[in-house]
Amino acid sequence: MTVDKKKLTISILSIIGIITTIKLAIIYYNANFNPYALSSFCSVNDFIDCDGIAKTTESQFFGIPLAYWGMFLYAFIFLMLFVDKLKNIRFLKFLEVFKNPYSYIAALGVISFTISMILLCLSLFEIKKLCVLCAFTYLLNLLIGMVAARGIGFKEAFKQSFIDFRDALKIKPYAIAFGIVMIIAASFLTYTSVSYVFAPQLKKQKEFKEFTKAKKNKYAVSGNLLGVENPTVELHAYTDYRCPMCFAYNIMIHKLAKEMKNVKIIHHNMPLDTECNKYLRREFHQGSCMMAKYAIAAEKQGKFWDMNNLLFEKQPNTEKEILELAQKLNLDLNKLQDDANSLDTMHKIQADIDEASSMGINGTPSTVINGKSHVGMKPYSELKQWVTDEGGIEK
Repeated sequence: MTVDKKKLTISILSIIGIITTIKLAIIYYNANFNPYALSSFCSVNDFIDCDGIAKTTESQFFGIPLAYWGMFLYAFIFLMLFVDKLKNIRFLKFLEVFKNPYSYIAALGVISFTISMILLCLSLFEIKKLCVLCAFTYLLNLLIGMVAARGIGFKEAFKQSFIDFRDALKIKPYAIAFGIVMIIAASFLTYTSVSYVFAPQLKKQKEFKEFTKAKKNKYAVSGNLLGVENPTVELHAYTDYRCPMCFAYNIMIHKLAKEMKNVKIIHHNMPLDTECNKYLRREFHQGSCMMAKYAIAAEKQGKFWDMNNLLFEKQPNTEKEILELAQKLNLDLNKLQDDANSLDTMHKIQADIDEASSMGINGTPSTVINGKSHVGMKPYSELKQWVTDEGGIEK
């Protein structure tokens, strides 16, 4: 391949890469910052889902979206192709240190492809989704590296890149400039990592971590009251005892009750269990109905939240296991069992489910405040702000 053909081929591949990463950046923005955005063309199903991947914490590095890193890579490669002409411009004279651009492009192609394969493994085996546009850039990275390495070889490309970098640092002005650039870059990456300005999903993950990683509810209360007796704001919580996120949500609302002085949490059962939920077409959380019955029965003995917390933490599978937990709470087991299996308890659960359905709530955990509902788990700061906006006052 002649030098001109090599340059033209890499130029075309780089431009395609820049266009693709711009599109990925738009998808990332819409997925994370635009609540009114429609699904992108490459979100086809649960597996081929660019939008879904864009919302994960793996879609960024040091708080910067991977699409932005990709744009920078392709722009730098494109710049290297014309470095011989650009270095003749007075204020771009520093580009003279880039003596063997094809070696750098080949090395970058291999490095970026290697990183791409790691990202592909994360996508397939951890996230269990595929971004087709991302996969396309992975192939571009490989092609760019292979084209640039023609006539050089990858081993020589890496060797020459290292030699040129070492020689450039021997020139004092360039060494100082490089040091300054590294300090600026490190400062910027520290800022993006801490501020989450480009990666709101990281901020959410950090806020969720306190609750999702907890083994026990350190904010747990005893009795039937969570919050204050005469509140000005009531938060209605709809949960399912088998719902994984409801465990974390339960801790979250306990913390909220502890920090707000005029809020009361009112619990509603919404088991996604066909035993008592007539709106389900298939089974989701088998056994959650039985646990809901015993939570209500414990309420009749003044220990609803005690039982509620134990059910979330211990996840009993049988009635016998529930009774063993109840024994630790010094409950009257005969009465508890009778109340749990009474028609009154079943009617109460069905009333909660019917009420949720009438408000369009079809998942757990869900929150209702002053008639406004939200399905899913908000980050704690957002939940607290919502309560504050509705009249909640912090202690």
